[in-house]
Amino acid sequence: MNEKFKTIGDFTKALETQTLRVCVVGIGRIGLPTALSFADSGLDTVGVDINSNLVNMINSGEFPLKDEPGYDAIFDRVNNKKFRATTDIQSALTQVDVVLLSLPTPMDEKNIPDYTALKSVANQLHDLMKEGTLVIVESTVEPSFIETEFIPIIEGDDKKLTADKNFLIGVCPETANPGEILKDFKKLPRLVGATSEMTANIITELYGHVFPVELIRMPDCKSANAVKLTTNVFRDINIAFINELSLLFEKLGIDTFKVLEAAKTKYNFQVHYPGAGVGGPCLPVNSYQMLNIAKKFTNDFKIVKISREINEHMPDHVIELVQNGFAEAKKPMADSTIVVLGLSYKPNVKDTQLSPAEKIIGKLRQLGAKVKAYDPYYKSSEVFNLTAETDLPTAVSQADAVVIVTAHDEFQDLDPSFLASKMKSSPIVVDSRGIIDAQASKKAGIIFNGIGRIAS
Repeated sequence: MNEKFKTIGDFTKALETQTLRVCVVGIGRIGLPTALSFADSGLDTVGVDINSNLVNMINSGEFPLKDEPGYDAIFDRVNNKKFRATTDIQSALTQVDVVLLSLPTPMDEKNIPDYTALKSVANQLHDLMKEGTLVIVESTVEPSFIETEFIPIIEGDDKKLTADKNFLIGVCPETANPGEILKDFKKLPRLVGATSEMTANIITELYGHVFPVELIRMPDCKSANAVKLTTNVFRDINIAFINELSLLFEKLGIDTFKVLEAAKTKYNFQVHYPGAGVGGPCLPVNSYQMLNIAKKFTNDFKIVKISREINEHMPDHVIELVQNGFAEAKKPMADSTIVVLGLSYKPNVKDTQLSPAEKIIGKLRQLGAKVKAYDPYYKSSEVFNLTAETDLPTAVSQADAVVIVTAHDEFQDLDPSFLASKMKSSPIVVDSRGIIDAQASKKAGIIFNGIGRIAS
Protein backbone atom coordinates (compact mmCIF):
# COMPACT_ATOMS: atom_id res chain seq x y z
CA MET A 1 0.00 0.00 0.00
CA ASN A 2 0.95 3.64 -0.49
CA GLU A 3 2.55 4.86 2.72
CA LYS A 4 -0.09 7.58 3.04
CA PHE A 5 -2.80 4.99 3.54
CA LYS A 6 -1.14 2.48 5.85
CA THR A 7 -2.70 4.11 8.91
CA ILE A 8 -5.24 6.82 9.61
CA GLY A 9 -2.41 8.78 11.21
CA ASP A 10 -0.44 8.83 7.95
CA PHE A 11 -3.52 10.09 6.13
CA THR A 12 -4.10 12.79 8.74
CA LYS A 13 -0.54 14.00 8.33
CA ALA A 14 -0.88 14.19 4.54
CA LEU A 15 -4.12 16.11 4.96
CA GLU A 16 -2.66 18.54 7.46
CA THR A 17 0.42 19.21 5.33
CA GLN A 18 -1.78 19.55 2.23
CA THR A 19 0.31 17.06 0.30
CA LEU A 20 -2.78 15.04 -0.61
CA ARG A 21 -3.63 15.32 -4.30
CA VAL A 22 -7.23 14.96 -5.44
CA CYS A 23 -8.82 14.18 -8.80
CA VAL A 24 -12.54 14.75 -9.47
CA VAL A 25 -13.74 12.85 -12.53
CA GLY A 26 -16.79 14.57 -14.00
CA ILE A 27 -16.89 18.33 -13.43
CA GLY A 28 -20.46 19.12 -14.32
CA ARG A 29 -23.27 20.49 -12.18
CA ILE A 30 -22.12 18.77 -8.97
CA GLY A 31 -18.57 17.71 -9.80
CA LEU A 32 -17.21 21.19 -10.48
CA PRO A 33 -18.47 22.71 -7.21
CA THR A 34 -17.12 19.62 -5.42
CA ALA A 35 -13.69 20.02 -7.01
CA LEU A 36 -13.65 23.74 -6.21
CA SER A 37 -14.54 22.99 -2.58
CA PHE A 38 -11.64 20.56 -2.26
CA ALA A 39 -9.28 23.07 -3.86
CA ASP A 40 -10.57 25.84 -1.60
CA SER A 41 -9.70 23.68 1.41
CA GLY A 42 -6.06 23.84 0.33
CA LEU A 43 -5.74 20.53 -1.52
CA ASP A 44 -4.29 20.41 -5.01
CA THR A 45 -7.22 19.31 -7.16
CA VAL A 46 -7.57 18.40 -10.81
CA GLY A 47 -10.93 18.14 -12.54
CA VAL A 48 -11.31 15.67 -15.41
CA ASP A 49 -14.02 15.81 -18.05
CA ILE A 50 -14.48 14.53 -21.61
CA ASN A 51 -16.09 17.86 -22.56
CA SER A 52 -13.14 19.75 -24.05
CA ASN A 53 -15.18 22.96 -24.44
CA LEU A 54 -15.95 22.90 -20.73
CA VAL A 55 -12.31 22.25 -19.83
CA ASN A 56 -11.10 25.06 -22.11
CA MET A 57 -13.67 27.44 -20.65
CA ILE A 58 -12.54 26.67 -17.11
CA ASN A 59 -8.82 26.93 -17.86
CA SER A 60 -9.38 30.27 -19.62
CA GLY A 61 -10.88 31.64 -16.43
CA GLU A 62 -14.60 31.55 -17.31
CA PHE A 63 -16.89 30.05 -14.68
CA PRO A 64 -19.53 27.92 -16.42
CA LEU A 65 -22.17 27.63 -13.69
CA LYS A 66 -23.63 31.13 -13.59
CA ASP A 67 -26.71 29.85 -11.74
CA GLU A 68 -24.73 28.57 -8.72
CA PRO A 69 -24.40 31.55 -6.33
CA GLY A 70 -21.11 31.86 -4.45
CA TYR A 71 -19.03 29.47 -6.50
CA ASP A 72 -17.92 32.16 -8.92
CA ALA A 73 -15.88 33.74 -6.10
CA ILE A 74 -14.39 30.37 -5.09
CA PHE A 75 -13.57 29.69 -8.75
CA ASP A 76 -11.70 33.00 -9.05
CA ARG A 77 -9.82 32.22 -5.85
CA VAL A 78 -8.54 28.74 -6.75
CA ASN A 79 -8.60 28.38 -10.54
CA ASN A 80 -5.15 27.84 -12.05
CA LYS A 81 -3.76 27.85 -8.51
CA LYS A 82 -5.10 24.95 -6.45
CA PHE A 83 -7.43 23.79 -9.23
CA ARG A 84 -7.07 23.00 -12.90
CA ALA A 85 -9.11 21.08 -15.46
CA THR A 86 -8.04 18.54 -18.05
CA THR A 87 -9.40 16.00 -20.51
CA ASP A 88 -6.39 13.74 -19.89
CA ILE A 89 -7.71 11.20 -17.39
CA GLN A 90 -4.75 8.89 -17.88
CA SER A 91 -2.27 11.48 -16.69
CA ALA A 92 -4.51 12.59 -13.83
CA LEU A 93 -5.10 9.12 -12.40
CA THR A 94 -1.39 8.34 -12.22
CA GLN A 95 -0.59 11.48 -10.23
CA VAL A 96 -3.21 11.67 -7.48
CA ASP A 97 -3.92 10.01 -4.15
CA VAL A 98 -7.71 10.41 -4.06
CA VAL A 99 -10.14 9.93 -6.96
CA LEU A 100 -13.69 11.25 -6.61
CA LEU A 101 -16.24 10.15 -9.19
CA SER A 102 -19.05 12.58 -9.97
CA LEU A 103 -20.26 11.00 -13.18
CA PRO A 104 -23.76 10.93 -14.68
CA THR A 105 -25.94 7.85 -14.26
CA PRO A 106 -28.72 8.46 -16.82
CA MET A 107 -31.36 6.08 -18.14
CA ASP A 108 -31.35 4.35 -21.50
CA GLU A 109 -34.33 4.29 -23.88
CA LYS A 110 -35.86 1.42 -21.85
CA ASN A 111 -35.54 3.34 -18.56
CA ILE A 112 -32.72 1.10 -17.38
CA PRO A 113 -29.96 2.93 -15.45
CA ASP A 114 -26.88 3.42 -17.62
CA TYR A 115 -23.63 3.06 -15.67
CA THR A 116 -21.41 3.17 -18.75
CA ALA A 117 -19.42 6.19 -17.59
CA LEU A 118 -18.69 4.71 -14.17
CA LYS A 119 -17.73 1.33 -15.60
CA SER A 120 -15.42 2.96 -18.14
CA VAL A 121 -13.58 4.83 -15.42
CA ALA A 122 -13.43 1.65 -13.32
CA ASN A 123 -11.54 -0.03 -16.15
CA GLN A 124 -9.14 2.91 -16.33
CA LEU A 125 -8.63 2.80 -12.58
CA HIS A 126 -7.65 -0.87 -12.91
CA ASP A 127 -5.04 0.00 -15.53
CA LEU A 128 -3.72 3.33 -14.29
CA MET A 129 -4.18 4.18 -10.65
CA LYS A 130 -1.23 3.85 -8.35
CA GLU A 131 -0.98 1.58 -5.34
CA GLY A 132 -2.99 2.82 -2.38
CA THR A 133 -5.34 5.17 -4.21
CA LEU A 134 -8.54 6.09 -2.39
CA VAL A 135 -11.61 5.92 -4.68
CA ILE A 136 -14.81 7.68 -3.61
CA VAL A 137 -18.02 7.38 -5.63
CA GLU A 138 -20.32 10.39 -5.27
CA SER A 139 -22.53 9.43 -8.22
CA THR A 140 -25.98 8.13 -7.34
CA VAL A 141 -26.14 4.39 -7.95
CA GLU A 142 -28.49 1.62 -6.91
CA PRO A 143 -27.67 -0.31 -3.73
CA SER A 144 -25.12 -3.10 -4.26
CA PHE A 145 -23.79 -1.68 -7.57
CA ILE A 146 -20.49 -0.76 -5.91
CA GLU A 147 -20.04 -4.19 -4.33
CA THR A 148 -21.26 -6.41 -7.17
CA GLU A 149 -20.23 -4.51 -10.31
CA PHE A 150 -17.94 -1.56 -9.72
CA ILE A 151 -15.32 -3.08 -7.41
CA PRO A 152 -14.94 -6.26 -9.53
CA ILE A 153 -14.17 -4.12 -12.59
CA ILE A 154 -11.44 -2.23 -10.74
CA GLU A 155 -10.00 -5.46 -9.38
CA GLY A 156 -10.10 -7.02 -12.87
CA ASP A 157 -10.25 -10.60 -14.00
CA ASP A 158 -6.49 -10.78 -13.52
CA LYS A 159 -6.92 -9.87 -9.84
CA LYS A 160 -4.16 -7.32 -10.25
CA LEU A 161 -5.85 -5.24 -7.55
CA THR A 162 -7.79 -6.10 -4.43
CA ALA A 163 -10.03 -3.72 -2.48
CA ASP A 164 -8.66 -2.86 0.98
CA LYS A 165 -5.28 -4.27 -0.05
CA ASN A 166 -4.10 -2.36 -3.13
CA PHE A 167 -6.71 0.39 -3.09
CA LEU A 168 -9.39 1.81 -0.81
CA ILE A 169 -12.97 2.45 -1.85
CA GLY A 170 -16.10 4.01 -0.43
CA VAL A 171 -19.03 6.25 -1.24
CA CYS A 172 -20.24 9.69 -0.21
CA PRO A 173 -23.40 10.32 -2.27
CA GLU A 174 -23.91 13.95 -3.22
CA THR A 175 -27.02 15.56 -1.76
CA ALA A 176 -26.96 19.11 -3.15
CA ASN A 177 -29.86 20.86 -4.84
CA PRO A 178 -28.95 22.50 -8.18
CA GLY A 179 -29.03 26.27 -7.79
CA GLU A 180 -28.27 25.99 -4.06
CA ILE A 181 -25.16 23.82 -4.03
CA LEU A 182 -22.91 26.07 -1.93
CA LYS A 183 -25.62 26.50 0.69
CA ASP A 184 -26.30 22.77 0.77
CA PHE A 185 -22.61 21.88 0.93
CA LYS A 186 -22.43 24.00 4.07
CA LYS A 187 -25.45 22.58 5.88
CA LEU A 188 -26.64 19.20 4.61
CA PRO A 189 -25.25 16.07 6.35
CA ARG A 190 -23.28 13.68 4.15
CA LEU A 191 -23.38 9.89 4.14
CA VAL A 192 -20.20 7.81 4.32
CA GLY A 193 -20.04 4.15 3.43
CA ALA A 194 -16.97 2.03 2.72
CA THR A 195 -15.64 -1.50 2.46
CA SER A 196 -13.62 -1.19 5.67
CA GLU A 197 -13.69 0.80 8.89
CA MET A 198 -10.31 2.38 8.12
CA THR A 199 -11.52 3.60 4.73
CA ALA A 200 -14.67 5.01 6.31
CA ASN A 201 -12.51 6.81 8.88
CA ILE A 202 -10.32 8.28 6.13
CA ILE A 203 -13.28 9.46 4.05
CA THR A 204 -14.90 10.97 7.14
CA GLU A 205 -11.73 12.87 7.96
CA LEU A 206 -11.27 14.01 4.36
CA TYR A 207 -14.82 15.33 3.98
CA GLY A 208 -14.67 16.85 7.45
CA HIS A 209 -11.65 18.83 6.26
CA VAL A 210 -13.57 20.16 3.25
CA PHE A 211 -17.21 20.48 4.34
CA PRO A 212 -18.51 21.89 7.66
CA VAL A 213 -21.34 19.38 7.95
CA GLU A 214 -22.34 16.29 9.92
CA LEU A 215 -20.95 13.08 8.41
CA ILE A 216 -23.21 10.09 8.97
CA ARG A 217 -21.47 6.72 8.98
CA MET A 218 -23.33 3.88 7.30
CA PRO A 219 -22.46 0.18 7.64
CA ASP A 220 -21.37 -0.18 4.01
CA CYS A 221 -21.59 1.35 0.54
CA LYS A 222 -24.96 -0.16 -0.34
CA SER A 223 -26.61 1.25 2.80
CA ALA A 224 -25.36 4.76 2.02
CA ASN A 225 -26.62 4.49 -1.55
CA ALA A 226 -29.95 3.17 -0.26
CA VAL A 227 -30.42 6.32 1.83
CA LYS A 228 -29.84 8.54 -1.19
CA LEU A 229 -32.37 6.65 -3.29
CA THR A 230 -34.89 6.49 -0.46
CA THR A 231 -34.97 10.27 0.01
CA ASN A 232 -35.39 11.03 -3.69
CA VAL A 233 -37.87 8.26 -4.46
CA PHE A 234 -39.88 9.44 -1.44
CA ARG A 235 -40.26 12.80 -3.16
CA ASP A 236 -41.19 11.28 -6.50
CA ILE A 237 -43.90 9.17 -4.87
CA ASN A 238 -45.34 12.06 -2.87
CA ILE A 239 -45.39 14.38 -5.88
CA ALA A 240 -47.27 11.66 -7.76
CA PHE A 241 -49.81 11.48 -4.94
CA ILE A 242 -50.39 15.24 -5.09
CA ASN A 243 -50.57 15.16 -8.89
CA GLU A 244 -53.22 12.44 -8.83
CA LEU A 245 -55.05 14.25 -6.06
CA SER A 246 -55.06 17.37 -8.24
CA LEU A 247 -56.66 15.49 -11.13
CA LEU A 248 -59.45 14.40 -8.79
CA PHE A 249 -59.87 17.82 -7.18
CA GLU A 250 -60.21 19.50 -10.58
CA LYS A 251 -63.28 17.33 -11.21
CA LEU A 252 -64.65 18.04 -7.73
CA GLY A 253 -64.20 21.79 -8.04
CA ILE A 254 -61.62 21.91 -5.22
CA ASP A 255 -58.49 24.07 -5.36
CA THR A 256 -55.54 21.80 -4.54
CA PHE A 257 -53.33 24.67 -3.41
CA LYS A 258 -55.89 25.81 -0.82
CA VAL A 259 -56.09 22.25 0.45
CA LEU A 260 -52.29 22.02 0.72
CA GLU A 261 -51.99 25.36 2.53
CA ALA A 262 -54.38 24.09 5.19
CA ALA A 263 -52.95 20.56 5.27
CA LYS A 264 -49.41 21.73 5.96
CA THR A 265 -50.53 23.25 9.27
CA LYS A 266 -50.68 19.70 10.62
CA TYR A 267 -47.40 18.82 12.32
CA ASN A 268 -46.73 15.58 10.44
CA PHE A 269 -47.74 16.63 6.92
CA GLN A 270 -44.88 17.27 4.50
CA VAL A 271 -46.14 19.41 1.65
CA HIS A 272 -45.45 18.63 -2.02
CA TYR A 273 -46.93 20.46 -4.98
CA PRO A 274 -48.43 19.39 -8.32
CA GLY A 275 -46.80 20.23 -11.61
CA ALA A 276 -46.28 19.53 -15.29
CA GLY A 277 -43.96 16.62 -14.55
CA VAL A 278 -40.88 15.58 -12.60
CA GLY A 279 -37.64 16.10 -14.52
CA GLY A 280 -33.94 16.47 -13.91
CA PRO A 281 -31.09 14.00 -13.52
CA CYS A 282 -32.20 12.73 -10.09
CA LEU A 283 -35.80 11.90 -9.22
CA PRO A 284 -36.93 10.07 -12.38
CA VAL A 285 -33.61 8.24 -12.65
CA ASN A 286 -33.53 7.33 -8.97
CA SER A 287 -37.00 5.80 -9.15
CA TYR A 288 -35.95 3.67 -12.11
CA GLN A 289 -32.78 2.69 -10.25
CA MET A 290 -34.97 1.46 -7.41
CA LEU A 291 -37.20 -0.41 -9.86
CA ASN A 292 -34.15 -1.92 -11.54
CA ILE A 293 -32.66 -3.30 -8.35
CA ALA A 294 -36.09 -4.58 -7.23
CA LYS A 295 -36.43 -6.64 -10.43
CA LYS A 296 -33.41 -8.68 -9.39
CA PHE A 297 -35.38 -9.86 -6.37
CA THR A 298 -38.73 -10.32 -8.19
CA ASN A 299 -40.19 -7.30 -6.43
CA ASP A 300 -42.42 -5.23 -8.70
CA PHE A 301 -42.25 -2.23 -6.34
CA LYS A 302 -45.73 -1.22 -7.50
CA ILE A 303 -45.89 2.09 -5.67
CA VAL A 304 -42.75 3.38 -7.42
CA LYS A 305 -43.88 2.11 -10.81
CA ILE A 306 -47.32 3.70 -10.51
CA SER A 307 -45.81 6.97 -9.27
CA ARG A 308 -43.59 7.13 -12.34
CA GLU A 309 -46.62 6.53 -14.57
CA ILE A 310 -48.56 9.34 -12.88
CA ASN A 311 -45.72 11.86 -13.06
CA GLU A 312 -44.94 10.96 -16.66
CA HIS A 313 -48.61 11.53 -17.55
CA MET A 314 -48.64 15.12 -16.29
CA PRO A 315 -47.38 16.74 -19.54
CA ASP A 316 -50.34 15.05 -21.26
CA HIS A 317 -52.68 16.57 -18.70
CA VAL A 318 -51.20 20.00 -19.39
CA ILE A 319 -52.11 19.47 -23.05
CA GLU A 320 -55.66 18.51 -22.02
CA LEU A 321 -55.93 21.78 -20.09
CA VAL A 322 -54.72 23.70 -23.14
CA GLN A 323 -57.31 21.94 -25.32
CA ASN A 324 -60.02 22.74 -22.77
CA GLY A 325 -59.01 26.39 -22.90
CA PHE A 326 -59.23 26.53 -26.68
CA ALA A 327 -62.60 24.78 -26.60
CA GLU A 328 -63.92 27.36 -24.13
CA ALA A 329 -62.54 30.18 -26.27
CA LYS A 330 -64.11 28.57 -29.34
CA LYS A 331 -60.79 28.89 -31.16
CA PRO A 332 -58.92 26.20 -33.13
CA MET A 333 -55.48 25.13 -31.91
CA ALA A 334 -54.24 24.62 -35.47
CA ASP A 335 -52.09 27.62 -36.50
CA SER A 336 -52.56 29.24 -33.07
CA THR A 337 -49.58 30.77 -31.28
CA ILE A 338 -48.82 29.15 -27.94
CA VAL A 339 -46.02 30.38 -25.70
CA VAL A 340 -44.30 28.03 -23.24
CA LEU A 341 -42.85 29.85 -20.24
CA GLY A 342 -39.98 27.89 -18.73
CA LEU A 343 -37.77 25.29 -20.38
CA SER A 344 -35.67 24.19 -17.39
CA TYR A 345 -36.80 21.17 -15.42
CA LYS A 346 -36.85 23.19 -12.19
CA PRO A 347 -36.89 26.86 -11.12
CA ASN A 348 -33.86 29.12 -11.35
CA VAL A 349 -31.37 26.75 -12.94
CA LYS A 350 -30.11 26.40 -16.49
CA ASP A 351 -30.81 22.71 -17.00
CA THR A 352 -33.31 20.99 -19.30
CA GLN A 353 -32.56 17.35 -18.45
CA LEU A 354 -35.83 15.37 -18.75
CA SER A 355 -37.77 18.64 -18.58
CA PRO A 356 -41.53 18.22 -19.12
CA ALA A 357 -41.32 21.25 -21.42
CA GLU A 358 -39.88 19.06 -24.18
CA LYS A 359 -42.85 16.71 -24.25
CA ILE A 360 -45.34 19.58 -23.99
CA ILE A 361 -43.74 21.45 -26.88
CA GLY A 362 -43.70 18.31 -29.02
CA LYS A 363 -47.38 17.59 -28.40
CA LEU A 364 -48.43 21.19 -29.07
CA ARG A 365 -46.65 21.00 -32.41
CA GLN A 366 -48.39 17.72 -33.22
CA LEU A 367 -51.69 19.52 -32.67
CA GLY A 368 -50.72 22.15 -35.24
CA ALA A 369 -49.79 25.02 -32.95
CA LYS A 370 -47.00 27.48 -33.60
CA VAL A 371 -44.91 27.18 -30.46
CA LYS A 372 -42.75 29.92 -28.98
CA ALA A 373 -40.87 29.79 -25.69
CA TYR A 374 -39.25 32.06 -23.17
CA ASP A 375 -36.92 31.13 -20.33
CA PRO A 376 -34.67 33.67 -18.60
CA TYR A 377 -31.82 31.13 -18.66
CA TYR A 378 -32.10 30.37 -22.37
CA LYS A 379 -32.62 33.73 -24.05
CA SER A 380 -32.06 33.45 -27.81
CA SER A 381 -30.79 29.88 -27.34
CA GLU A 382 -31.72 26.83 -29.39
CA VAL A 383 -33.68 24.48 -27.14
CA PHE A 384 -36.03 21.65 -28.13
CA ASN A 385 -35.83 22.63 -31.82
CA LEU A 386 -36.86 26.24 -31.29
CA THR A 387 -35.11 29.53 -30.59
CA ALA A 388 -36.16 30.94 -27.23
CA GLU A 389 -37.40 34.53 -27.17
CA THR A 390 -35.22 37.31 -25.80
CA ASP A 391 -37.74 38.77 -23.32
CA LEU A 392 -41.10 38.02 -21.76
CA PRO A 393 -43.19 40.90 -23.25
CA THR A 394 -42.06 40.03 -26.77
CA ALA A 395 -42.72 36.34 -26.19
CA VAL A 396 -46.35 36.74 -25.09
CA SER A 397 -47.24 39.49 -27.54
CA GLN A 398 -50.15 38.43 -29.78
CA ALA A 399 -50.14 34.90 -28.34
CA ASP A 400 -53.34 32.88 -28.24
CA ALA A 401 -52.23 30.93 -25.19
CA VAL A 402 -49.52 30.85 -22.54
CA VAL A 403 -48.44 27.67 -20.76
CA ILE A 404 -46.37 28.09 -17.58
CA VAL A 405 -44.13 25.05 -17.18
CA THR A 406 -41.34 26.22 -14.84
CA ALA A 407 -41.74 28.38 -11.73
CA HIS A 408 -38.76 30.68 -12.31
CA ASP A 409 -38.57 33.69 -9.99
CA GLU A 410 -39.13 35.98 -12.97
CA PHE A 411 -42.61 34.50 -13.41
CA GLN A 412 -43.69 34.69 -9.77
CA ASP A 413 -45.17 38.19 -10.02
CA LEU A 414 -46.71 37.69 -13.44
CA ASP A 415 -49.80 39.91 -13.60
CA PRO A 416 -52.83 38.46 -15.41
CA SER A 417 -53.82 41.93 -16.61
CA PHE A 418 -50.37 42.30 -18.20
CA LEU A 419 -50.82 39.03 -20.06
CA ALA A 420 -54.34 39.98 -21.16
CA SER A 421 -53.05 43.32 -22.51
CA LYS A 422 -50.36 41.65 -24.62
CA MET A 423 -52.17 38.54 -25.88
CA LYS A 424 -54.86 38.15 -28.52
CA SER A 425 -58.56 38.29 -27.68
CA SER A 426 -59.94 35.47 -25.52
CA PRO A 427 -56.45 34.80 -24.10
CA ILE A 428 -55.82 31.38 -22.61
CA VAL A 429 -53.44 30.74 -19.71
CA VAL A 430 -52.54 27.28 -18.43
CA ASP A 431 -50.57 27.39 -15.19
CA SER A 432 -48.94 24.09 -14.22
CA ARG A 433 -47.10 25.49 -11.19
CA GLY A 434 -49.62 27.47 -9.15
CA ILE A 435 -48.11 30.87 -9.97
CA ILE A 436 -50.99 32.86 -11.46
CA ASP A 437 -53.92 34.05 -9.35
CA ALA A 438 -56.96 32.26 -10.75
CA GLN A 439 -59.53 34.86 -9.69
CA ALA A 440 -57.43 37.77 -10.97
CA SER A 441 -57.09 35.93 -14.28
CA LYS A 442 -60.84 35.61 -14.59
CA LYS A 443 -61.33 39.31 -13.83
CA ALA A 444 -58.74 40.19 -16.49
CA GLY A 445 -60.76 38.29 -19.07
CA ILE A 446 -58.40 35.33 -19.27
CA ILE A 447 -59.59 31.80 -19.84
CA PHE A 448 -57.65 30.15 -17.05
CA ASN A 449 -56.83 26.50 -16.37
CA GLY A 450 -54.30 25.15 -13.90
CA ILE A 451 -53.28 21.82 -12.46
CA GLY A 452 -55.51 21.37 -9.45
CA ARG A 453 -56.84 24.94 -9.78
CA ILE A 454 -60.35 26.37 -9.83
CA ALA A 455 -61.13 29.76 -11.38
CA SER A 456 -64.73 30.23 -10.25
